[in-house]
Amino acid sequence: MGIAQAAAPLRLHLGCSGAAPPRPTSLRVGFGFGSHARRKGGRRRSPPRAASSLHPSSNTRAHDHDPVLKPPAPAGDVAGRDLNGAADHAPQQRRRAASDLEEEAWALLRESVVSYCGSPVGTIAACDPNDSSPLNYDQVFIRDFVPSGIAFLLKGEYDIVRNFILHTLQLQSWEKTMDCHSPGQGLMPASFKVRVVPLEGDEEGATEEVLDPDFGEAAIGRVAPVDSGLWWIILLRAYGKCSGDLSFHERIDVQTGIKLILKLCLADGFDMFPTLLVTDGSCMMDRRMGIHGHPLEIQSLFYSALLCAREMLTPEDGSADLIRALNNRLMALSFHIREYYWLDKRKLNEIYRYKTEEYSYDAVNKFNIYPDQIPPWLVEWIPPEGGYLIGNLQPAHMDFRFFSLGNLWSIVSSLATTRQSHAILDLVEAKWSDLVAEMPLKICYPALEDQEWKYITGSDPKNTPWSYHNAGSWPTLLWQVCNLSIMFEILMSHGGMYQDEPA
Repeated sequence: MGIAQAAAPLRLHLGCSGAAPPRPTSLRVGFGFGSHARRKGGRRRSPPRAASSLHPSSNTRAHDHDPVLKPPAPAGDVAGRDLNGAADHAPQQRRRAASDLEEEAWALLRESVVSYCGSPVGTIAACDPNDSSPLNYDQVFIRDFVPSGIAFLLKGEYDIVRNFILHTLQLQSWEKTMDCHSPGQGLMPASFKVRVVPLEGDEEGATEEVLDPDFGEAAIGRVAPVDSGLWWIILLRAYGKCSGDLSFHERIDVQTGIKLILKLCLADGFDMFPTLLVTDGSCMMDRRMGIHGHPLEIQSLFYSALLCAREMLTPEDGSADLIRALNNRLMALSFHIREYYWLDKRKLNEIYRYKTEEYSYDAVNKFNIYPDQIPPWLVEWIPPEGGYLIGNLQPAHMDFRFFSLGNLWSIVSSLATTRQSHAILDLVEAKWSDLVAEMPLKICYPALEDQEWKYITGSDPKNTPWSYHNAGSWPTLLWQVCNLSIMFEILMSHGGMYQDEPA
């Protein structure tokens, strides 16, 4: 725990708004990213394929790997009767089961709500009543609250998201240190906890609630969160779109918070690349997994946050330079990811023929990639019509692992082009047994094993092969798939078009 944090826990007494903003007449889906639709030219492909091809019932490979799935029953008529004319009660039973499951999910979500000064401010990361030492899982994580916040927004319950945004905004200005060193201004905490402490100077035992943030001083590995501020901007944009309270973005404290995050991310440094340089474990992959450098997950979130911030920044003299730098970074970042992170059969053949030690401005092998580093599993794994964005790119190193969050969010945010987006979905469909099978979506593929696991992960027993972050299955990734499916269907119904460049 940092010196300043131990000396004086932050006390926040923000007045929460009494009435929620008026609910819009129609639900807005999407956070202001570029729109997606069909590819230009060639055969027309229906984007709702994202919903059907990712559904186990429409995929024969899923039935081979999931014993729970059964072949569909014979189709009846539209009146809900089977082929013999008898009433078919299965649809009603399925609807009741789905309704019961949804009610149970909402009950569990509400049990996880954390209150501060009588108002909800977030949800805890995990709840296991049998765990006597939950470590920091009983705290409110910024990244973990985002899917919960989206659910509350779609439900029309805006107060908890608004409170969360305002309280974490106040934590942004908290003095943070570790071993007498302070990180850059604008850093958002990874998590915070509501603590009850004795009221200073009160001899009658009165207490008060305080918010205790963690910027990495107490975290496992002591790494500062890079993705927290990016998720905060994305959730802020989602709140304004869903609630209709667009004036909330124009508050001085909110505008200041956005600018501080952008200045921290857009600051000039030693790096020559437009991607964001981060350390291992400073994002959702909060264990050492060899993703130090420029991991795809952070780049897709960075791109999304830049798009959202551009929509919310108020035009004024003080923000002109920031908006200019933002636009320049968007263009450079999108080109860099689409050009150098993309991998399919054609690109793989190019890498095999790379020349090394090229010195010139027009070098083909710009990052000095040696073909010998291509793993043996990759050639047969990529389907002919599929492709994906690799996990990381650094000088003389390409991380060929498939990371689900980065690829899915690249589609949602329009970071991936039309062709690339369809190819990613084709790959997920073709490799369903590897990426999904009987469990929710895996966070990455393949797992680190044997000596590679030992050296890269530091022999972390919690991060063993095919578990936890090391290719473990994550239910939270399914909301990205659902968001993708809904977005495709809505945009196609409105005749939307892909934006291959940020507009």
